[in-house]
Amino acid sequence: MSKKKNKRIGTVYSTNPDFDYQYESEPEAELLPPQQQKLRVSIDRKQRKGKEVTLITGFVGPEDDLKDLGKLLKTKCGVGGSAKDGEIIVQGNQRDKVVDLLKNEGYSQTKASGG
Repeated sequence: MSKKKNKRIGTVYSTNPDFDYQYESEPEAELLPPQQQKLRVSIDRKQRKGKEVTLITGFVGPEDDLKDLGKLLKTKCGVGGSAKDGEIIVQGNQRDKVVDLLKNEGYSQTKASGG
């Protein structure tokens, strides 16, 4: 069963075989310009079997833009990672490098924290 079917607005019965049910759609977050993004870069070891990752949080915008930024950071750092649920994970302790890269990309309110 697809996720779409779980987001039905109400119960509808139809005998029309061509009936197309309208699903409730979640509004995408509007992308803030880089200089308004308040990104936080930290090192995280929790639930990662002791391995360090660089965690970037605070991104406001569509999931596609988050993934694009994540891909840029992973490529520039030469490591793997993921971007989902409003956060970017870059493998290893890359905090200082990530902060510099984000500031060079125009994310002027980026701050390193924790870890």
